[in-house]
Amino acid sequence: MAPQRRTNVTPKPYLIGVVLALVLTVIPFGVVASRALPPKQIFVVIGAAAIVQIVVHLRFFLHLELKPSSPNQRIALCFAVVLLMLAGGTLWIMFNLHDRTM
Repeated sequence: MAPQRRTNVTPKPYLIGVVLALVLTVIPFGVVASRALPPKQIFVVIGAAAIVQIVVHLRFFLHLELKPSSPNQRIALCFAVVLLMLAGGTLWIMFNLHDRTM
């Protein structure tokens, strides 16, 4: 029987990621609920929080770093960039259609 390898997995990065994700979720909800900003600035806050939250998820939950260490990490990072471009393009089209119809 082969000896089992122990990996040093600590919950600290996951706890940091959960706290950051919760904070980045509560901020847009708070801004929308309090109506403290004009609507266009609210969209900017929501978009910025979403982008930062994507980075938090990639770093703390998927353990992806920007170091060129493995091709799998680069593929996952490229996939995340494609998803960001897809989401950005969708928002751009929707706002463009909204401006044309109003």
